[in-house]
Amino acid sequence: QVQPVESGGGLVQAGGSLRLSCAASGRTFSNYGMGWFRQAPGKEREFVAAINWSGGSTNYADSVKGRFTISRDDAKNTVYLQMNSLKPEDTAVYYCATAGGEGLYSHEAWYYYWGQGTQVTVSS
Repeated sequence: QVQPVESGGGLVQAGGSLRLSCAASGRTFSNYGMGWFRQAPGKEREFVAAINWSGGSTNYADSVKGRFTISRDDAKNTVYLQMNSLKPEDTAVYYCATAGGEGLYSHEAWYYYWGQGTQVTVSS
């Protein structure tokens, strides 16, 4: 079982950057796709970015394309989300999740193991 643990959240001004990390352990970590989701107050959790088992394919929500970058380092059992040009509407709790397969998925139903989340707050 892969249990992700997020870190790197915090308070940043609009236009700034943050780099989130998601650490996981287990011998099967490198065999599965990973994703980032976020949930703002009063809203449902939404897809942000996904990466396949090898890191060779990625996918992003339209709202973050050109600003966010997902990557993974299997040697460190870690997936990253580099967030640039942050906007107040990016404020949310960000969650890392492990998919049930090796592919690239954008729907919550494909993910089975979730971290506790890390808070990102973007001020104006």
